[in-house]
Amino acid sequence: MYLSIEEARGLYADADSVHDFDHILRVLALAERIAQAEGADLQVVRTAALLHDWGRAEAQSRGRNHADVAGEQAEGFLASRSVPKAQIAAVVHAIVAHRFRADPHPQTLEAKALFDADKLDAIGAVGIARAFAYGGGHNQRLWAPRDVVDVERWERHGDDAGLHTAVHEFVVKLARIEERLYTAEGQRIAKSRHRYMTAFFDRLDAEVRGEL
Repeated sequence: MYLSIEEARGLYADADSVHDFDHILRVLALAERIAQAEGADLQVVRTAALLHDWGRAEAQSRGRNHADVAGEQAEGFLASRSVPKAQIAAVVHAIVAHRFRADPHPQTLEAKALFDADKLDAIGAVGIARAFAYGGGHNQRLWAPRDVVDVERWERHGDDAGLHTAVHEFVVKLARIEERLYTAEGQRIAKSRHRYMTAFFDRLDAEVRGEL
């Protein structure tokens, strides 16, 4: 890697609990696993994983795409360390292409490995925990019926912050992640995570309605 774990840790001091350095370490572990299974460049994947959410809080305060900001900062950082231009370009592309809800789509194997790793951390048991941690931090309701979630509106206009809940996040994003992954290893890992997450939200609906 072109930076150490401890160097990277210092870049996330102002991160929220959903996108903190624990998230970075989980994504790093998954990205390494996928990269090794798929034959991707580990140096590029590891570096991109460590830097992919750098500056997220600043980006949000400025109304910018956090992946673009992270890519810009990563480019400058790596250039200052005399990293070869081709490697810098590969890292930057992986970073700017890791978002679920924005272009560009990942074009390289390394970018696909990071995309899949980042999305896998949004599903399964960890994904459930993150969805509710985010909801609690933004004073969201604990639950909403799935039939009130307007997926078409979300696709046209994005989130409605005043109505959003973890259930909305499950319907509009989390339940669709498995089908959006790029790598065979990522898809394999996603199967059990998706199954567990779906069963949780099914049971949550049943308990809220007093059926269980």
